[in-house]
Order: sequence, then C-alpha cells, then structure tokens
Amino acid sequence: MRFTPWATRLALTLGLSATAFLTACGSGGGDGDSAQVRLLNVTLTQPSLDLVLGDNQSVSSKVTPGTVGSYGSVKTSNSSGNLVTSGSGTSVAAVAPTLTGGTNYTLIAYNSAGLVRTSLLQENQDAPASGKAKLLVLNLAPDAGPMDVYVLGAGDSPDTASPVVVNNAGGGGAGYTQLNSGTFRIRVTGTGVRSDVRLDVPAVTLDSASTNTLILTNTTSGSLVTGTQLVQQGKATYFANPLTRVRVLNGLAGTPTVSATVSDTTTSTTTTILAPSRPLNMSSYATFTAGAGTVTVLIDGSPQTLTATNFVAGQDYTVLVWGPVGAAQVKALKDDNTLPSVNGNVKIRLINGLSDPSATATLNVNSQDVQSAINVVTGNTSDPFSSANYANGGNGVPVVVTSPITQTGDPLWVQSGTVTSPGNTVLQANGVYTVVVTGDPASVRGRLYKDR
Repeated sequence: MRFTPWATRLALTLGLSATAFLTACGSGGGDGDSAQVRLLNVTLTQPSLDLVLGDNQSVSSKVTPGTVGSYGSVKTSNSSGNLVTSGSGTSVAAVAPTLTGGTNYTLIAYNSAGLVRTSLLQENQDAPASGKAKLLVLNLAPDAGPMDVYVLGAGDSPDTASPVVVNNAGGGGAGYTQLNSGTFRIRVTGTGVRSDVRLDVPAVTLDSASTNTLILTNTTSGSLVTGTQLVQQGKATYFANPLTRVRVLNGLAGTPTVSATVSDTTTSTTTTILAPSRPLNMSSYATFTAGAGTVTVLIDGSPQTLTATNFVAGQDYTVLVWGPVGAAQVKALKDDNTLPSVNGNVKIRLINGLSDPSATATLNVNSQDVQSAINVVTGNTSDPFSSANYANGGNGVPVVVTSPITQTGDPLWVQSGTVTSPGNTVLQANGVYTVVVTGDPASVRGRLYKDR
C-alpha cells in the first residue's frame, strides 16, 4: 500500500509494517499503461468535488463528503491535474500522482491548516484468509496530534483493553493489522490517555477476507476527529463525530466558589468538569455527546444550566463564568484549537472576563497589538491569531493586556500565568494559547494558558 500527500508541509511517514506493502501486488484494473483512480471526499468545506486528470479528463465527478466516486482509467504517463469544485470547475488543489499501470488507487481529499489536501492510497493488498480482516489506520488529522486506536469486541472494556494502534502521528499510516472478522466498537483517544476520547464508533463491520482502511480526519475543533472506513476497491462508510468538548473557566470577581458537571443522556453518566474552586481557574476539556447533555455550573451552590443546544458536534468550547459577585453570567465561547496554518508560528487569543460591562481589553504581543484582539468586549473571546514564532532563542517576548478599567492606565503584564510586572514569556512554535483577564478594577487577574 502507498499513500502520498501533496500541498502539505507534513511528510506522510510509514511504519516498517506498512513499508512491505509498497511493492506488494494484487488485483488491479486497466492495462499496463493505465491505472484505475477514484476520489474519496472527506473534506469539511467542499460539498461536491470532481477529480480531473490527464487531458482534462473527469475521473470521478460530483463526489459529496463522506462518499467515494467511481473508478476512471488514467494514463500513467499523463496523470497530473486538479481537484475542482463541481459545477464551477474552480481548482482547490493541484495533484500529480505517480501511478503504476494495472493498479487501483483512491485519492483522498481532506482539510488541514485551512486548505484542501490530498493523499493517494494504493489498493493492491492481497486479501486475508477467510474469517480474517486487515485494517490500516491512516491519520490525516494532524491538528489532533498522535492518537491510539482501540478495536473492541463485545466483551472488551476500553478501560482495560490494549490499543491496536499506538501513537499514530498526524500524517502517518500505522501499517496493516490482521484481525478476526466481525463487528467491533472502535475508539480513538489521545496517545496514552484513555479518557481523552476523540472518536467513538459503536459498530464497525470488518467483513471476512476484507482489506479496510480507517481514515481519521479533522473536525472544526482541531482535536476531535471523524472516521471513514474504506474497503479496498469497495465502499466507503463515513462516521460523523457526535462528541463535543467543553471546559469551564471561573473568572468571577471576588472569591466565589464555582464547580461544574456535565450530564450525558446518551451514556447516562455525569462527569465533573470543574471541581469546586475559586477564581481564576480553568478546567481541562471534558467530552460528551452533543445534543444529549447539559452543563450545570454551580456558583456558591446556586446552579446555572447550559442546555445541549449550546454545543455543536465536533466543536470545542470554553464555558466562561464571569461578572461581579451576585450578578454572575455564564456563556459558552467557541474555541479554535486547530494548529497554526504556518509551520513554526503560534496561535493566541484573548478571553475578556472583566466584571465591568464597559471594560474592553486588547492583547499585545511583542509590542504589537494583535489585530484580532483589539477592544474585545467583556464576556467574549477574540478570533485566534496566527502570529510569528516568538520563541527568540528562549528569551521570550512580552505578552500584555490593556484595558480602560485600569485606573492608572498602566498595562496588565501577563507572565508565567499571572498578571505581574513586565517580563517575557516564551511562546513555543506551533503552540495554541489563550490569555484570560478577569476581575474588577480593584483586583484584576490574568493568566496565560497553553491549550496545545
């Protein structure tokens, strides 16, 4: 099996177990000068795509998300072309696959770093024996980072089972695993953290003597993933991700205690997101089923509830609790935890939780205002800004928040997680950061969080 990306900064690496399949032979279509190519659309942004190769030849047309098109014969000597939007013919990616005659391929279109990327999957594996199935996991979700994959039978517990694939890095294929055929639950987690669920599919069927690829792709959050099962020279089955991730930020003025739980009616479970704590404090993300859960925030024991309609599948949120004592407000803010679009840059955003409703805030990094974070209104977040790499050899840069509520007009310096005197903070390349300011004019609090 071979897969090759274009227009991406990520090199698609293969484990030794996958390398053996690069020259493996198997069934194929076409003559020695032609290959059979089809298109799989697993993008978030393209409602319909055509694959145009060779002499302006439409190989697969009107391929909608989660589906695979029909094969078309392509001359190996004339295989370059474009991936275009159906109807308009606008190119979204140039492709130049290297093809071997008499072989079948699937070109996979997916999103990464705000662009449409492609990866070529060579479908030439010999079929496993009756009662067996082959499974390859292909991680085309670099924003999600390395992941573990569990293939669970009816009696297997995700709390004790061993993963079939470990530390599958973004842009990488883990090599084929041979399993007994049957129907399985597939769970994908962050590497080494069983509770960090990125995708949970209750039933995936691996037919007897079949060869399958599980393709993991990004959602809008950058952390959760979707899955597509592609049967070699067969059908595609798309598994949308029903999950959402939520964290809670206690940014109240004063010293009130805040805690938070989420109740998931799908799993009949209640999970603590934030243990009782005083401001300023932010929890880790908790995962639950979007549309089937409620987040309950208790402020000094008084509950406030956000219903499932506040949360969309595949998305990350920060639930901000802010305002003065006795007049607290709760709001779900949408997070963007995708990686910077430029390798080596950082992304940074500002959450304004200041208690004064007229108090705007502005984020300044390395003596320059972040354009997306100027005069952010209280109770809101700025769009994440993809800035340059500010590591500066480890010396760091000043990260500053200014607001009219500071009575002296002095800036609020954010360093080492608190509002302090002037200083420098190292922002790591490819990091995603959130700067938080909360409190009232007499007691402003600030903190820098590294989200990933």
